[in-house]
Amino acid sequence: MLPAIDAEIRAVVDSPRLTAYTGLRDILAYQLGWEGPGSGIEARGKRIRPLLVTLTAEAVGGDWQKALPAAAAVELLHNFSLIHDDIEDASLLRRGRSTVWAKWGNALAINAGDAMFALAFAALQRLEQTVGPAAAFRAGTILTDTCLQLTGGQHLDITYEDADSLPLESYWPMVTGKTAALLSACVQFGVICGGAGSPTLEILSRFGYSLGLGFQIQDDWLGIWGDESQTGKSNASDLTAGKKSLPILYGQKLGGGFAHAWLNRTKGAIDTEHLTELLVEEGVREYTETQAAQYTRDAMSALKQAGLQTDAGQALHELAASLLNRCF
Repeated sequence: MLPAIDAEIRAVVDSPRLTAYTGLRDILAYQLGWEGPGSGIEARGKRIRPLLVTLTAEAVGGDWQKALPAAAAVELLHNFSLIHDDIEDASLLRRGRSTVWAKWGNALAINAGDAMFALAFAALQRLEQTVGPAAAFRAGTILTDTCLQLTGGQHLDITYEDADSLPLESYWPMVTGKTAALLSACVQFGVICGGAGSPTLEILSRFGYSLGLGFQIQDDWLGIWGDESQTGKSNASDLTAGKKSLPILYGQKLGGGFAHAWLNRTKGAIDTEHLTELLVEEGVREYTETQAAQYTRDAMSALKQAGLQTDAGQALHELAASLLNRCF
């Protein structure tokens, strides 16, 4: 499926829509890992989101090739969010390469992200040819709603950074928008393109939602306790950046030593080792692992309920398991 997904994305990016705008297509090709220094498989990423689309389409009994326009759309949308996230977080590296803004500057990076966003909708238009106008319209509505949730979740993430403390409940709308919404949309696209009915759509939407939350909670765990050689970033980065991840918000809620140390920390001179020790002592690490395990069970339970007794169904199960077992 991966070569076909990449070919579909290339067809959208290399369409005549961009030929008049010298250099814009090259920036997009760089972001997608096709060209430039360090290009190749690692630079392209794992293409998890488009794979969720095509595997789901086949798992419910459809032709996965008919879902390729939706698969291309979610990968383009994902990369739009990465370009803008890197600007907003001032990140210099992405997948071991210079980020788009670091290479071309903020203005061109913002513009390239906007182009990637527009191309996601352009990619989805081809669903009219593969699955028909009605299914294409439903998919378009889902993509629009997902974009609003994605940017809404990022809005919360950014605004939360300046808050010294937040209630634990603030975490869930943020990560639902940032992570769970898009993974759930991927599965919904697969169901629609595969021609399955509303009951299957409802069950697998829950799978995608729980998959997204479990995936994000594990990311939060890795942001503090992960192996730097595997994650590619410092395991103190979430603490130094003031990210309102689940461990940090739960540690604040407990009101113990971590909460006190966190409120009295000196920015630029944070004792991350001490803060990490407090999180372990106060049971925050265990709580985070319990939450990740709960959403993992929820995701796998929904997938089992869907009863996808096909090779693609097994592959979907294996992909979900690989995403939800990165920590433990």
